[in-house]
Amino acid sequence: MSKVSYYTAEGLKKLRDELNQLKDVERPKASQAIAEARDKGDLSENAEYDAAKEAQGLLEMRISKLEETLAGARLIDESQLDTSKVLVHSTVKIKNQMNGMEMTYKLVAQSEADLKQGKISVDSPIGKGLLGKEVGDVAEIQVPNGVMKFDVIEISRD
Repeated sequence: MSKVSYYTAEGLKKLRDELNQLKDVERPKASQAIAEARDKGDLSENAEYDAAKEAQGLLEMRISKLEETLAGARLIDESQLDTSKVLVHSTVKIKNQMNGMEMTYKLVAQSEADLKQGKISVDSPIGKGLLGKEVGDVAEIQVPNGVMKFDVIEISRD
C-alpha cells in the first residue's frame, strides 16, 4: 500500500509533468537505444546493449516510483487548514535558542522539499519536530549533534 502524501497544486503538477516526460519522451528514447545497440551484432559482448538495458531498467524503476507516489498523493486545500498549529503546508517562522537566528520554512511533502526556496520536508527531523506545535511552543529537535531548541514565532499559510 502506498503512503499518503499531501501536495500543493504546483507540486502535484510537477510530479505529473515529470511522469509524462519519462513515459512519452524518455521511454521511447530508451527503446530506440536498445534497438540500435541490438543491431550492432553479438549481444553477449555488446557493452552498449548492456548499458542501454540498464538505463531502461532504471527508467522503468523511476516511472514505477512516480506512479506509486502519485497514487498516494492528495491535493491539499490550504484554505481549510487550521493556522493555530503547524501542519503540512504551514509556513513557520522559528528562532534558534542557541544563536538567536530566525528562519522561515514551509513544510511540504518530501518530493517538494527545496531548501533554497525555504521548503523542508515534513519527514525531515526539523519538519517532524515542528508538526503540531503552536505559536509560543518550543520545538526540541533531535539532530545528529544533539538536541536543538527552536521557538515557534509565527505560523501562516501562503
